[in-house]
Amino acid sequence: MAEFPMKCDVVVIGAGVAGIMTAWQLARKGVSVMVCEKGRVAGEQSSRNWGYIRKQGRDPREIPAIIESLRIWERVEEEIGEDIGWHRGGSLYLAETEADLAYYENWLGHARPFQLDSYILSPDEVDAQIGGEERRWKGALFTPSDGRAEPAKAVPAIARAVERLGGTVLTECAVRTIERKAGRVSGVVTEKGEISCEAVVCAAGAWSSLFSGNLGYGFPQLKVRSSVFRTKPLPLISQANVSSTGASFRRRQDGGYTIGRSGSGVFDITPGAFRHFGTYMPALKTQPMRLRLNSVFFKELMWPKHWNADDVTPFEQTRVNDPAPDMATIRDIQAQAEKLFPQLGNIEIAEAWSGLIDVTPDAVPVWSGVEGLDGYFIATGFSGHGFGMGAGTGLIMSELVTNGSAPVDLAPFRLSRFSDGSPTEIYAKSTYPEWKMEAV
Repeated sequence: MAEFPMKCDVVVIGAGVAGIMTAWQLARKGVSVMVCEKGRVAGEQSSRNWGYIRKQGRDPREIPAIIESLRIWERVEEEIGEDIGWHRGGSLYLAETEADLAYYENWLGHARPFQLDSYILSPDEVDAQIGGEERRWKGALFTPSDGRAEPAKAVPAIARAVERLGGTVLTECAVRTIERKAGRVSGVVTEKGEISCEAVVCAAGAWSSLFSGNLGYGFPQLKVRSSVFRTKPLPLISQANVSSTGASFRRRQDGGYTIGRSGSGVFDITPGAFRHFGTYMPALKTQPMRLRLNSVFFKELMWPKHWNADDVTPFEQTRVNDPAPDMATIRDIQAQAEKLFPQLGNIEIAEAWSGLIDVTPDAVPVWSGVEGLDGYFIATGFSGHGFGMGAGTGLIMSELVTNGSAPVDLAPFRLSRFSDGSPTEIYAKSTYPEWKMEAV
């Protein structure tokens, strides 16, 4: 049992992939670090994602960071001495139309300065990759050096590595607020007591804006609910992460596949949606969006926007965001997967789940310090790209905290871009789900 008050150099809020990877990098540097998690390690989106670790298809602004991230992922198992399901099988984005191929060619133009190994496959090469025989596809974009890992295994394994290096991971220990002295961080107040520290990294996923807003540093962040399923064991048709409009899949260690679909999620309308509507207008004009009005609106309407250190917070009231999967969507993805990839055979669902993807207006992350509060840093807003970027996030944030700089240009990812009049630039395809208004 941890005894409070406590003391360390850095407190990391959130034990998802971003927070745990940041803590691991800090601990490797000899920095005294504590992770505070309101629920359990990787309880939310960090264990519910597809497991892709990819350079392919990234927003060009993210490419330098994902290159660094993949370099780290490739050696994680060796460095921590545990299996995380790492496998380099590549990423394969299938083209159904000539327009798809043109889009991939355009992306290759952005990627070429980074000397990636991405290239276009012919229809015959696609069939060879996925065991097809019908020349169904016009071609594909392929990046052989991309990989995958098992999210539910990887993050807990790295959390154990943090502890072996002398760090501390506290679960069911929500941070309520930050203490300050002379305009800089001096500690945090958790539900269990105080921790003195010199810096705080907020890596709280979909909760980051709510927490930061109580400090006076809120920012636009909305949540998309995405449903995914895993199958019972099926034939191995490809070691690549395979994506198409109808269904996407990647091989699992258990012999099945994780299957989902980009753009199939649901955005639950919340009070924050009205507050940040103007900021998201460029996305609404260029990306499809499926909206749903339900009880989530009224639940979040009741959340306090400001609280004191001795108040019970929303983080304690909801230990783990565990939304129910949209089974109608799941069944449709299953049917599409069987239609598009008959070589998989009869697809049986072993488990279905849902997670909340935190989305920024421009669909790229926040890696940033905060003007006006020295020692407070934010790593969030990964917009569905966070697992693969997790290792890079750890490197970036550890360098930002300890050296005040990072190995990549952080200007596109600064927090102030949402308030300094910068235009919202969107590149990523299918970040937002299909536009449809529903009320349930």
